[in-house]
Amino acid sequence: MLGKKFNFKQIHVGSLVQQKVKENGLEISQICACFGKKEEDITQMYVSETLDTDILLTWSKLLDYNFFRIYSEHLILYSPPSQAYNKGGKKIIYPYHRKNIYTRGMIDFILEELDSGEKSMQQVKQEYGIPKSTLHKWIDKYKI
Repeated sequence: MLGKKFNFKQIHVGSLVQQKVKENGLEISQICACFGKKEEDITQMYVSETLDTDILLTWSKLLDYNFFRIYSEHLILYSPPSQAYNKGGKKIIYPYHRKNIYTRGMIDFILEELDSGEKSMQQVKQEYGIPKSTLHKWIDKYKI
């Protein structure tokens, strides 16, 4: 569903839902019955940049696609690492394990930025926190 040109920074979930509805070939009458809403309400969801979590959960079930994963990928790419503190103000050390957290869509997105010259290796490394060795492995494996 997500193409190489997908922008993980600016997510428009309504258009993603509409795209998945078209891919699955669902009729608007089926969707209206599932949500208990009118066609205009469904159309409004398509143009909405954000949707409530309960509505997005219903869409995920109806379309058999995890839309929340897109937001998880956004967090992986764009949220800064957080510092965990307990009530006493002492830093809590959690196991740090980030192996295999990048989906193929995310890898394609990053490699496309490198290939197009939009970002350099150093910029990708700094902005997303991806080790240089990982970037080189992706380049070798996916041949940009």
